[in-house]
Amino acid sequence: MLLKGKIYFIRLIRIVFIDLIFISVISVIAGFLAYGQYYENLHVPLALIAIVGTALSLLLAFRTSQSYDRWWEARIVWGAIVNDSRTLIRQVQLYLDETEKDAVHQFARRQIIWNFALSESLRKQPFSDRVQQYLIEHQIKDNNVPNGILSEHYKQLKTYKSGQLSDYNMVQIEGTLLKLCDSMGRCERIKNTIFPVSYSKMIHFIIYLFAVMLPFSLDNTYPVLKTFITAIIPILFIAIERTSILMQDPFENSPMDTPMTTLSRTIEVNLLQQIGEEAPPPVPAVPNDYYYIL
Repeated sequence: MLLKGKIYFIRLIRIVFIDLIFISVISVIAGFLAYGQYYENLHVPLALIAIVGTALSLLLAFRTSQSYDRWWEARIVWGAIVNDSRTLIRQVQLYLDETEKDAVHQFARRQIIWNFALSESLRKQPFSDRVQQYLIEHQIKDNNVPNGILSEHYKQLKTYKSGQLSDYNMVQIEGTLLKLCDSMGRCERIKNTIFPVSYSKMIHFIIYLFAVMLPFSLDNTYPVLKTFITAIIPILFIAIERTSILMQDPFENSPMDTPMTTLSRTIEVNLLQQIGEEAPPPVPAVPNDYYYIL
């Protein structure tokens, strides 16, 4: 899946649309109440609003930082998968005899399928036809399909323990496979670790509380400007929070998703070129929304 270089403004509006409506309604109602005769003497000190706004800013900064850390970790993991996939095939090519070209091709094609299977598994999508065909041909029925495919690497390695691979070479290849297994586990940890819901609800509550209190701290000289200000500031807070929510789940098929399909295609091209086979065609020129469907 290949992300486009930009996300249109209308897309951001859709992300915060519901909160945009609620905040606007609350701000208008609170603004009229603060301007009306019944509540005109009710005044919230601006210093208190500043304290609440500062606390909210700190919470949002922490929220965004933690979400970005998850997103960046996912990208680092997939960068490691790209490198380790190339390394694995280089090691197999180097350590096996030239007569074992078929074995090298088996390793390369299995690694290609593993990358696509892992990306589809993380997104909880149905496996593509090529992955399904590989699973049927090799009778892989593991609940964790990527782990089952990775186990096929180990099974093939066992056949070379009779002397075709030295102990040193075996350790080197096994070390690369362990790195791939570790990367798979890190992806699964990110996928299955849910960001605390209570934290998001607390931030939401504080934003709405801030939106209600803000009109009572502003001057009533310009009611239209006052209503606009009491709406736009909470909306900006909401937009920041929604952005962090999108970043916190990098395997959820969203515009901020880790481009795993594109990375898998890159790995496929590299591995096929390493073993001297023709690379697949380039990515289609016409995107489907924010993604290239392969």
